[in-house]
Amino acid sequence: MKKTRKAKTEEVKQPPAPETKENTRNEDDVPFQSYLNRLFGEGEDLQEDRLLLIGKWVLFGLLVLVELLILLQRVENLILTKDWFTFSVLIAAAFILTVAEAVKLFFWTQERHRMVFYFIEIGAACGFMSTTEGTYPVMLYVLILTQFYVGATRASSALWMYGFSLPLFAVSYTLQIYFVRGDMLGVEIIREGVGVFSGLTLHFLAVQILMTFYRQYTRLNRALVDLEKSKKELQRAYDAVVEVTALEERQRIAKEIHDTAGHSLTTVIMQTEAAKRIIDTDPAEAKQKLIAANLQAKNTLEKLRASVHVLSGKTGRMTLKQNIENIISETMDGTGITIRSDIEDITVSNAKLRFLCNALKEGISNGLRHGHARAFWLELKMEDETIKFLLSDNGSGLDTENFECGFGLTMMRDRARALGGEMVIVSAPDEGLELSIILPMDK
Repeated sequence: MKKTRKAKTEEVKQPPAPETKENTRNEDDVPFQSYLNRLFGEGEDLQEDRLLLIGKWVLFGLLVLVELLILLQRVENLILTKDWFTFSVLIAAAFILTVAEAVKLFFWTQERHRMVFYFIEIGAACGFMSTTEGTYPVMLYVLILTQFYVGATRASSALWMYGFSLPLFAVSYTLQIYFVRGDMLGVEIIREGVGVFSGLTLHFLAVQILMTFYRQYTRLNRALVDLEKSKKELQRAYDAVVEVTALEERQRIAKEIHDTAGHSLTTVIMQTEAAKRIIDTDPAEAKQKLIAANLQAKNTLEKLRASVHVLSGKTGRMTLKQNIENIISETMDGTGITIRSDIEDITVSNAKLRFLCNALKEGISNGLRHGHARAFWLELKMEDETIKFLLSDNGSGLDTENFECGFGLTMMRDRARALGGEMVIVSAPDEGLELSIILPMDK
């Protein structure tokens, strides 16, 4: 029982996963991005919406705070002087501004619907401006404009609001001078007015520049996320290609081993079978055949080694014609069969050279084993930009309608198609077999 508990404890205490380059990059190389992800979420659209929402809440809180400061500054004095008109204007402006801001923030999300409430807020801010002097009314006006600039989806809308707000501010500022600052000198009024209007212009430009940088940042961040997704998709596609390539390579290796070892071992088997039949009547001939079989088996080992070199990309120096003539010579020496040929000296790629040599070996092996053929005819020539390979034998033949290709012929047909060609088998009972392969020439 204790041993079981110990085992469970060891299973739970697994070592932490090693840090990858991607994790290191997210935390160290881009610390600001990591901070934003932890604060606002990892989704790029969700991150932008949350950041804008938090900014609107901050502006709303500042707006309410400035309203309270204005009321605390003015209400007591208005009550003492019994200026109920100004008192009513301030209270109405504060109520309208707060309600409009709350409705706009919590209920209306589309820009064309919120535009009406911005006009209402601007009017309420003008009420504050007309009845209160100091910096608080200007701050209120600036906060409303900032909120609009931040929420505007187009720069033209922000520019239009800026142009619309300046005349209203001028009217409000003039009413403030008339009702609140009646004794102010003209030069000082002009100087202060120019300063305020310049501040509003600089405020507009600063907000637009900041929003431009922010939108560019979010656009680049979104592009980086898309690139990361594309990278992962490409990696998955690459892994799939690697897996398919490995499968094709395994099939090709199986085909190389089958063609190389199968052909030679067929010769060895035929020699040993012939030696068994004549060992009592002609021991000397049987000995010669066993010696030839032994040499053929050693030759098979050399062929397997050569196949390994071919699969590793090392090419031989012999031409296609020389390779085929060597195969014919070795087969005739080892089996005693007759192979006549008409071979043109054709230059082909390494892949087609291996395929045609293996096709010859497979065709001869099948003719010897299944058709009991004793004579073969091989024709290899180039005609109409194609390579034509024809191997026929005098074996027993077969019924092609009920015939199913074995592993060797199936791989040969698939390989021919992969090289852009086709393989055809023509045969009939007691009439031998004809193997025809047509391949396109290399460009």
